[in-house]
Amino acid sequence: MRTKRQSRSKRGFLLMEVVLAIGIFAIAATGFAVALARTADAAALAQRRMQITRILDSSLREAVSLPVLEEGTTTNALREEIGGAAVEVDTTIEILNELENQDGKLLQQMFRIEVAANWYEDGQWKNETAETWRYGRLYQP
Repeated sequence: MRTKRQSRSKRGFLLMEVVLAIGIFAIAATGFAVALARTADAAALAQRRMQITRILDSSLREAVSLPVLEEGTTTNALREEIGGAAVEVDTTIEILNELENQDGKLLQQMFRIEVAANWYEDGQWKNETAETWRYGRLYQP
């Protein structure tokens, strides 16, 4: 009689151990799935940031390499998409009139070039910019 009761209680403990092991596994699996999802989100964000950086770099190089700089703003719609949205690139060129060197002499023909990428993502407009300066006669003989 005593052996039957011990056998029944061992089965109860075995069932409780299995349920506890499944619960611990479920908690660990849920944590792993959440971590994996966050890693995928971070990778997608890094990829979008790289795309924007590449677009800005390319547009800035294109503007800097123009033989003759003219003040003004131009807008280009790119074929590329970021997060399913088209990207517009605004290039602004303006002359820097009151720029001095370290000796206090005015620098002539210095331009500020700014490139701004605009796109619609996650329900809002996003914007990234890059800028540089260039001597106006750099590519002229």
